[in-house]
Amino acid sequence: MPPSGQRHLQPAMKISRETLAWAFYDWANSAFATSIMAGFFPIFFKQYWCSGVEVSTSTFRLGLANSLGSLVVIFLAPLLGAMADQAGAKKKFLFFFATLGIVMSAGLYTVAQGAWLMASLFYICGIIGFSGGNVFYDSLLVNVASPAASDRVSALGFALGYLGGGLLFAVNVAMTLKPGLFGLADAPQAVRLSFLTVGAWWAVFSLPILLWVKEPAPPATPARQGMIGAGFRQLFTTFKEIRKLRVVLVFLAGYWLYIDALDTIIRMAVDYGLALGFASSGLIIALLITQFVGFPAALVFGRLGEKMGTKKAILLGIAIYLLVTVWAMSMETIREFYLLAVAIGLVQGGVQSLSRSLYSRLIPANKSAEFFGFYNMLGKFAAVIGPLLMGLVGMLTGSPRLSLLAIIGLFIAGALLLCLVNEEEGARLARQMK
Repeated sequence: MPPSGQRHLQPAMKISRETLAWAFYDWANSAFATSIMAGFFPIFFKQYWCSGVEVSTSTFRLGLANSLGSLVVIFLAPLLGAMADQAGAKKKFLFFFATLGIVMSAGLYTVAQGAWLMASLFYICGIIGFSGGNVFYDSLLVNVASPAASDRVSALGFALGYLGGGLLFAVNVAMTLKPGLFGLADAPQAVRLSFLTVGAWWAVFSLPILLWVKEPAPPATPARQGMIGAGFRQLFTTFKEIRKLRVVLVFLAGYWLYIDALDTIIRMAVDYGLALGFASSGLIIALLITQFVGFPAALVFGRLGEKMGTKKAILLGIAIYLLVTVWAMSMETIREFYLLAVAIGLVQGGVQSLSRSLYSRLIPANKSAEFFGFYNMLGKFAAVIGPLLMGLVGMLTGSPRLSLLAIIGLFIAGALLLCLVNEEEGARLARQMK
């Protein structure tokens, strides 16, 4: 038997059509995360849909839209996951949420200038589609990868996400910087067209997972009209059994803390750079750097997880994040920001992908959608709490640099809890619950 937390290293992983089809959904929906969530929507919301409105008011409206979208997913994800497990309907739920996100992304093209409320509604529904779909996409990992291959398969998904999202974002950035080269009148038209390209990209590259990934039917499929009731009953059963899954609880607590810190860096990096006086164009370039560095780095981390153990590889990534965060507290130039973007790109996808694969081995395969509902729910809670802590520390200290102390504390606490996770015990208990 290999050492604790490790599996036999396999010299090569044969990528089947089913595995590649699953991974390409990350390529598909990452267009929403990069071009809309991180890139154009926040800027366009302020300058186009909230034109003439005070900055503080537009910031409040944008924050409210983000929070509302996240809260819907927080409350629905575990229940929807339980329903999907009971009915063998992961792909059906994935199709529904992906379609919602696709339609809402493309629909932003039609929103007129000044119509901030309509833009907010489209954006909120887009977040629900994006985040809700990820619950069922993540849960299908157990159907396309064995435990021994889960690190590399999960890493492949994140790697393709970085590459695909980065490629479309690069094209959209070029459209806004040089609209004339694309036959467009101006930058606002280019941004609006970018929303259409996200919808089309997401739709086309979602087809492989819907066509080729197989989902085994449950032993006994409940009647359609009883699906909601069965979902609630399954949730209650899981809450009763959760005492047997101490390893899962410890992992989720640690994951919540360190992914909170990671997501806060993703969401607040541009705001932090602006607070230090860096130009927005330079910050967009840094975002592109992170995307393209993240592609090969995620693949490398997948192999690293197999070689040194998944938990150790995650802890290595967290350690690098800690060093980067300390470095960012004394950063002075945009060149340093670019180097920081490279460093983050090296570990961001690795920590995310290995966390997903480790979790997939700690949970019962027949309840994967429900358990990934909890997993994604904690990720959404992190999106609310992390930026709030950073803002509070910044207000108390009066320094945006010292606000990073909150991030450092979250990384340390999450790493300490992760050290307590016993992978072998968790995998054994998961097998017993099947």
